[in-house]
Amino acid sequence: MKKVFIDGKAGTTGLRIYERLAARDDLTLLTLSDEDRKNTEKRCEMLNNADIAFLCLPDAAAKEAADMVINPDTTVIDTSTAHRTAPGWLYGFPELCEKNYEEIRQSKRISVPGCHASGFIALVKPLTDAGILPFSAKLSCHSVTGYSGGGKSMIAQYETEGRNEELSAPRQYGLNQEHKHLREMKIMCGLENEPLFCPIVSDFYSGMLVTVPIFSSELCGGAGADEIRDVYRSLYGGPVVCYRESLGCDGMIFASSLRGKDRMEIAVAGNSERILLMALYDNLGKGASGAAVENMNIVLGTDITCGLVL
Repeated sequence: MKKVFIDGKAGTTGLRIYERLAARDDLTLLTLSDEDRKNTEKRCEMLNNADIAFLCLPDAAAKEAADMVINPDTTVIDTSTAHRTAPGWLYGFPELCEKNYEEIRQSKRISVPGCHASGFIALVKPLTDAGILPFSAKLSCHSVTGYSGGGKSMIAQYETEGRNEELSAPRQYGLNQEHKHLREMKIMCGLENEPLFCPIVSDFYSGMLVTVPIFSSELCGGAGADEIRDVYRSLYGGPVVCYRESLGCDGMIFASSLRGKDRMEIAVAGNSERILLMALYDNLGKGASGAAVENMNIVLGTDITCGLVL
């Protein structure tokens, strides 16, 4: 039976991973008492005793924890931003191409994609890989997310009795265009430019809708929406990431539609001139904890959906 340790189990992402794994009979969960969970020596012992070690920590703490792991048989899966573009770490988005599954299976250092970045990369990378979208494209990205993505402090802001009434309105952030996900969005898609990124947090717990708008004139070789749909259909057949002919109903999409789920749905809308590429998922699911568990399943050689809520 494989041993799993979640370093940072008390956080939002760590708790969701724990919920996904607690009922499984193929794993042994290693845990620390509340008194020991910040004890460096105890954490180091657990990290090196585990077959799978999840890091659900702030970036600096994740780097420190990763350096503690000296056991060559321990696979580290980091949910922070710390290692997403770091040498020696594999970017854990298996659906992007078939060879990713085998690379993840063999890797000992896996970085879980960022929540906003997951949708953008799922939409854009297949098109740059197919030669439909040029690497020189200057893209924009609009993303609506639930407040759980801000962690415990933001959750408390929204859920505290007598909260600021302004929180009922959506809030755009990342206004300086230096959001921490931009680097992986650019690098993983092979883009020459970082996208113009507009993330918005709104008054719902979890869920995410990422939209990348493009003009058909920006596509290569006379490609249009139909060619994009063909790429997505062939690549995203499920069970975790799947193409849909449409999302939502009555001309509207709710960003919270897949809350509590670990899958992602991809669709294309718009018209022959202005095309909307859309990814719908849960920021805590395929955008964080669900993706982490999916990567673990691949490493262990179990069913990729084991423990996931699809």
